Amino acid sequence: MMMPAQTATDFATRKPSKAALQRGVLPMPELEYTDEIAAETAPIYEQVKHVIPPMEWPFHAPYVAAINRLKKERGAVILAHNYQTPEIFHGVSDFRGDSLQLAIEAARSDADLIIQCGVHFMAETSKILCPEKTVLIPDSTAGCSLASSITAADVRELRERYPGVPIITYVNTSADVKAECDICCTSSNAVQVVESMGTDRVLLIPDQYLAKNVARQTDVEVLTYAGSCEVHERFTADEIRSYRRSMPDVQVIAHPECPPEVVDEADFSGSTKGMIDWVKTNRPEKVMMITECSMADNVASEAPEVNFVRPCNLCPHMKKITLPKILDSLLYMQEEVTVDPMVADKARQAVERMINLKS
Repeated sequence: MMMPAQTATDFATRKPSKAALQRGVLPMPELEYTDEIAAETAPIYEQVKHVIPPMEWPFHAPYVAAINRLKKERGAVILAHNYQTPEIFHGVSDFRGDSLQLAIEAARSDADLIIQCGVHFMAETSKILCPEKTVLIPDSTAGCSLASSITAADVRELRERYPGVPIITYVNTSADVKAECDICCTSSNAVQVVESMGTDRVLLIPDQYLAKNVARQTDVEVLTYAGSCEVHERFTADEIRSYRRSMPDVQVIAHPECPPEVVDEADFSGSTKGMIDWVKTNRPEKVMMITECSMADNVASEAPEVNFVRPCNLCPHMKKITLPKILDSLLYMQEEVTVDPMVADKARQAVERMINLKS
């Protein structure tokens, strides 16, 4: 069975990247689903068979096999965010996790070539923490509504409006924004970072809902900014109550990027890692994860005995990353992520302050 060449772009007409000039371009492999490919990828399919139907695997398997061979040839590691689809998350990644954890793993790895399967700010963060490495993202248009809600100029304006107030920036922001802040935070350590500033008042930007949820857990006054995640802001408390009426036994866990009234309806609220750990520890009979729905698929692959109810909100940006585009990245060394060194130095300080605080 011959697979069509589903490349994202005609790279032959594009100016070669610096990485392509340095490392060369590789030929497109055969993408045929053979008995050999079936046998080679069988252990991977065993892990994802609960969430990928058998009829779909022949389309994924040739890419999975080719990518896993090519990343070894290139000496690359592939980072996959929790919101990536199962064929990427379980099929080709070397490291999995939230955005910050992936950047830390990129820096720890001996590999000098990083393929970031996530959105653009995540690839920037990896580049910030390991500037000497080549960082590629399979689709540079994979953005983020939250990251695009604020600019470096906006942060400078906030400094003028609130002189002396520390600015804490969520890691889900661009390098330019990180460079203008005092320290970064994640959804899991935001309360700790807020209280570490030693002030009565802080700015926590740009996610208004994360900031409001944090404010309820501390005596520090938390000033907000009007940014939000287009996935999490769409969930409503009425929606959750409706599910509970039809399924009284369901356990609900929500991401703190959701509105506070949604978090109030949940049995647990935490970061992507926190939600995953909660499921693995508690092993509920039935659970509803109030977050991007690919994460439920990925956790379901590791906890097949749990019944996952999926009130599905997809991230259109995360879904721009596909197996064919990852293959293109390895073949053509596209698309290379760069950060201005002066911006990267300032942004790195903000990220490292948070990492050192966490330690």
